Amino acid sequence: MNRPTPPGSAPDAEPRSPAETSPADASVGQLVSDASAQLSQLVRDEMRLAQAEMTEKGKRFGIGGGLLGGAGTLGFITAQALVVTVIAALATALPVWAAALVTTVVLLGVTAVLALAGKRSIARAVPPVPEQAIEGVKTDVAQIKEHAHR
Repeated sequence: MNRPTPPGSAPDAEPRSPAETSPADASVGQLVSDASAQLSQLVRDEMRLAQAEMTEKGKRFGIGGGLLGGAGTLGFITAQALVVTVIAALATALPVWAAALVTTVVLLGVTAVLALAGKRSIARAVPPVPEQAIEGVKTDVAQIKEHAHR
């Protein structure tokens, strides 16, 4: 028959887990050990969150990049057909070589403008960061500081 024993009367009883031990009963070493374990778990959890967040963002970028690549390829073929059409139209008023030269110069100008705009856009771009994980870490650090000052 198992009888409940009064607290503190059974020295051979199983040791209590940290969750069952009140902070007043725990030794400084046990408290430091518990805090270290909790901090390690917190860091692992935040790293998992950051990894999951970056994986999700990576998938979105991959799908979007594939779609843009397909659109770019089709757009390139379309642009080639348009250039031939423009040269043929200009060739009705100019010699073929002059029509081709005029079209090439115009395309060169448009290419330069697009290249400069792209360079500016990339220079302003912010690399993707795990925003939720960073906010979580900031919150955790603030809470740890708050509890450390008590």
